[in-house]
Amino acid sequence: MFFQSWSDFINMGGYGFYVWLSYGISLVALVILAVQSKRARQAVLRNVLRETQREVRLQQANKGQTL
Repeated sequence: MFFQSWSDFINMGGYGFYVWLSYGISLVALVILAVQSKRARQAVLRNVLRETQREVRLQQANKGQTL
């Protein structure tokens, strides 16, 4: 598609509102997905670290009881 000016590009032949709204909604959805994924990854890593620390404490406690 060829546009004569930036105004024509933004207007998109009369459908600019819908085109730019769909781009905006898609961008917001992608940003939300990225943030949610990052938070979920951090939560998983925190849980893994907590479980690892718990296992170390349990092993140390078991060694202390057997001696």
